[in-house]
This record gives sequence, structure tokens and C-alpha cells, in this order.
Amino acid sequence: MSGYLFRLFSVACFLLFGAPLAPAAEANDPWPGLVQDIFNNRPMNDGSEVIGIEMPARAEDAAIVPVTLRTKLSPGDGRQVLSITLVIDQNPAPMAAKFQLGPDAKVSEISTRVRVNNYTDVHAVTELSDGKLYMIKTYVKASGGCSAPAAKNADEAKGRLGQMRYRQFAKAGEGPASGIREAQIMIGHPNNSGLQMDQVTHLYVPAFFVNELRLWQDDSLVLTMEGGISISEDPNIRFTYVSNGAKRFRAEAKDTEGHVFQREWKMDDSGT
Repeated sequence: MSGYLFRLFSVACFLLFGAPLAPAAEANDPWPGLVQDIFNNRPMNDGSEVIGIEMPARAEDAAIVPVTLRTKLSPGDGRQVLSITLVIDQNPAPMAAKFQLGPDAKVSEISTRVRVNNYTDVHAVTELSDGKLYMIKTYVKASGGCSAPAAKNADEAKGRLGQMRYRQFAKAGEGPASGIREAQIMIGHPNNSGLQMDQVTHLYVPAFFVNELRLWQDDSLVLTMEGGISISEDPNIRFTYVSNGAKRFRAEAKDTEGHVFQREWKMDDSGT
């Protein structure tokens, strides 16, 4: 009889405590609400043939998780990619970045580093010139990235504030003024999330981050970025585009305290 009661008790516990777990997990999925808040409930289409997203399944450091976004439209496809929005569903501010692509730059790849605060789905949503949104997602295991202490102390971060470096990477056999180009912009900035604690005062450091970035080749727009607290310290954006033969590259960044940082390089000044 005792064995029967034990089994009965086990079944009752499963029904009371085990069965609701799966529905509860589904009910806590933030994505439907994010579609409403970020994209005004616009329909989402399968983006597997339009956009790719690459992130590690398990992050080594949740404060600097690499992410690469790649466009996948075939050469014969007449549509253009207008924008790519990166959403980290479980982060306190889920919209990590929105990239608007210059109409003539043919940007095909963007890489950066982000903070991931919890195990989460990460969505990339692309808007094409056909007026539709296309979505793809991946899953990342990481935690604590938004509250992780800054790698640099406050004085060091202040001394590097707004410093920008530009690098370009030529493919074999291609000169710097033509063809497909890879470039990288690095900005010295603490990009404080507002969730980090000062290790001396034990007070939270106010949010302070780069929220706008614009890049041009001569006067032709390459891309813009609207950034949030999920972009890692010292924002680093690497991208692939098609050169128009420009002689100079320009960058302008703004942060949440109203600072404006501007820099211009000659195309042969890579690495400075």
C-alpha cells in the first residue's frame, strides 16, 4: 500500500508542479511583445534566405559576445536591404542596434560585440525594399553581461573618450580605391549600461553610451547605427561594402550626454 501511495503522490506532484512548466516558459517568451513594441506588430516573414546571424552558442565572456550579420540575397534579386535590427530578447533593453544601410554602399556583412544578460533568443530583422520584414534567430547561453564591471577604470575610460580608429582590409589583388572592401571603426567609450556597479562606491554607474554612429565614403553614406546599452564597451564595428573610389572615409558618433565625435581619414591612412 505504501508503494501505491508513493506513486500516487509522485503523479500528483507532477501534475501540480511539473506540467505547467512548458506552458509557463512559452508564456514568458518576450518576442511577441517586442514585435509590437519595436516593429509596431508588422508581419514577420521567414528570413532564412535573406539574412544570416552568427553568434557562439555559449559565450566565453557575456560582456563581449561577438555577433556577425550577413545579407544573403542572391545577385539576381532586385530587392535591397534597407536596415537590419538586432534584438537580444532577454536583455533589459532588447534592441541592441539598428543599422541603416547606405543605398549605394552594398553593405553585405556587419560584425560587432554585444552584452548578453541571460540565456536568450537573439533575433535579426531585416527590412527590404519590398516593404516587408524578414526575421531569423539564434540562441545564446550567457548571463550577466549587462552588469559585468567595466574592463577599464573610470580615469582610463575618460582619457580615451571619443578616440576613433579606422582600419581597412584589402582583398588580395585589390587596390584601396576599388572593389569590395572590409573596414573597421573602433570608438573609445565606456558604453555604461546603467546596470554596472562602481566597485569602490558600490553605487550604480549611470547609463552612458554611444547612441548614434554614421559612416561615409566621401559624401556617400555607408551605414548608420542606432545603438543601445547592449553594445559592448569600446564599440567596434566591422563591415563589408563596395567602394565608390572615394579618397576619404568619415565617421561621426554621438553619445547620450550630447558629445559629438568626428574623424576623417584618407583611404590610405588605415590603422590610425
